[in-house]
Amino acid sequence: MSDDKNNKLILGDNLFSKVATSRVLMVGAGGIGCELLKNLVLSGFKDIVVIDLDTIDVSNLNRQFLFQKQHVKKAKAHVAKETASKFNPHVKIESHQADIKSPQFNVEWFKQFTMVLNALDNLDARKHVNAMCLAADIPLIESGTTGYLGQSYVIKKGVTECFDCYPKPTPTTYPVCTIRSTPSAPIHCIVWAKSYLFSQLFGTSEDDEAMEEEKSDENAHELEALAQETEALKKIKDAMGTPEYPKTVFVKVFQSDIERLLTMDDMWKTRERPSPLDYDQLSKGRQVELTNELSDGIDSPMLTNGLKTQQVWTLGECFDVFRSSVVKLSSRLQKEKTIEPNSTLVFDKDDDDALEFVAAAANLRAKVFGIPQKSLFEVKSMAGNIIPAIATTNAIIAGEVVMKAFAVVRGSIDTIKRTYLTTVTRRPHLLVQEAPSEPNPECQVCQATIAVVLMDLDKATLRDLITNVLTRSTQQGGMGMKDEVAVMDGERMLYDIEFDDNLDTKFKDLQVQDGAILRINSEDGDEDMDVVIKASPNLETTVRLQEAVSESSLVLRQKRKRALDELRRQDEDQQAKKPRLEEVSQVVDLAGDDDTIILLD
Repeated sequence: MSDDKNNKLILGDNLFSKVATSRVLMVGAGGIGCELLKNLVLSGFKDIVVIDLDTIDVSNLNRQFLFQKQHVKKAKAHVAKETASKFNPHVKIESHQADIKSPQFNVEWFKQFTMVLNALDNLDARKHVNAMCLAADIPLIESGTTGYLGQSYVIKKGVTECFDCYPKPTPTTYPVCTIRSTPSAPIHCIVWAKSYLFSQLFGTSEDDEAMEEEKSDENAHELEALAQETEALKKIKDAMGTPEYPKTVFVKVFQSDIERLLTMDDMWKTRERPSPLDYDQLSKGRQVELTNELSDGIDSPMLTNGLKTQQVWTLGECFDVFRSSVVKLSSRLQKEKTIEPNSTLVFDKDDDDALEFVAAAANLRAKVFGIPQKSLFEVKSMAGNIIPAIATTNAIIAGEVVMKAFAVVRGSIDTIKRTYLTTVTRRPHLLVQEAPSEPNPECQVCQATIAVVLMDLDKATLRDLITNVLTRSTQQGGMGMKDEVAVMDGERMLYDIEFDDNLDTKFKDLQVQDGAILRINSEDGDEDMDVVIKASPNLETTVRLQEAVSESSLVLRQKRKRALDELRRQDEDQQAKKPRLEEVSQVVDLAGDDDTIILLD
């Protein structure tokens, strides 16, 4: 208990007591998450829940220090819990290998926490957690790093700017993260092809070293599977230079490894299952395609020695490029090994053979996981713009998150400053702080008021929700909204005045689940609100308003309306102050040729 004694001396009895009785949710157990969980257990937090969907990869070990070689292929959340518990056995840590967007983690579930700490590198997941914390009305501490840059700030409904208050620019740089199990975007496939597959085949493979640990009852099954993968890898390298080498590589990474992933049923409960590729089937199909092209007098792109860089290759073309690039790179590596036995190849985006290998492998993997493919030009741009994660950056930002967590527990959210870690400053400090920004009154996410609706998802239709809850008068137990409303489920339009195809469709058929947050947009925007769906199979009616807009939400709505009115007034004043077109013309004419006046709006 010496840690508690030290924490009491540092925090004081009052703050330590609040910290010790807080229940904290940490979403993400990667680079920031490992540092953050360690900080939490050593800082006096006693009740922590960790969620992460991913498994541990060898490439994680250089910066995610809670993981070791024997943990490769295991769930990040469970191993992080196991390792962090050793720092302080008196801390209760609950771990979930799951998607935070799963229906089981609904608004009611979020309400049990004192605060939520985001340690994510996924924009979509961040938006979801932001929305859930706003709906549950609990503080969220957001954080992120890119290379040597990072930031951390607090989000609280009605107090600070939320994650969606202003549009986020489309990321053009990405941290190298674990993308070997559940890729969901083209960049994940490109990183996999560049940083994992290319390095394994033509660089220095790290997976061999991961097999040197002793077996135990706990990890015996996983290590046995890894041993089989390592043996397959050795056979692949032994076959380098033989006619069968491209096929051996292809079958392992696009068929055998995918089939192994499919045995992990928990991974595919809420996402589409991947589809392995069959080498022999593709080879036969490609021979037929090439024969037809030659008989029709069409030059195959592969036979003309090159593909147009801005065209997306077909599956057959990817197949051909993959096989040819494997042969070219293998021949080059073998030639270099005759001079230097320890030679390896390093990826260079300007190396045509290496780039074609990465593009073909990435697109084949994208096909396996149902992800859009990219052209050679796009792959070159993305592969050359990957920013690696930096362990020191993660550590600094994780420390800042805990400091902000202390401030949240104190109850001083409106004074917690936003922190930036930057190297681009003339100041002698790496950390730059600024006052928290107020919510954007035009934000449709954090400025929407909240209502809870009970619903029999098997029976209720969109028409039931609109007529019995949204537009029904408040005297009759409804919300009293105007007739012209729009209903959104995330980015998906369910209904508006010009799109009523789903009016009589049951919510179960619309795939709206328990805990979903439906955004209701009013005609003028002043009555926008979020409706939290609470499944109630035994409801006496198909749909019923359980909790109308709360008093705090009404105050927020009035505050937002005043802010919007002020913005509109300022806009009208700005328009009134603009000189009329004829007035501008007169001013320019009077200026003469020697003194031209240019008016900028």
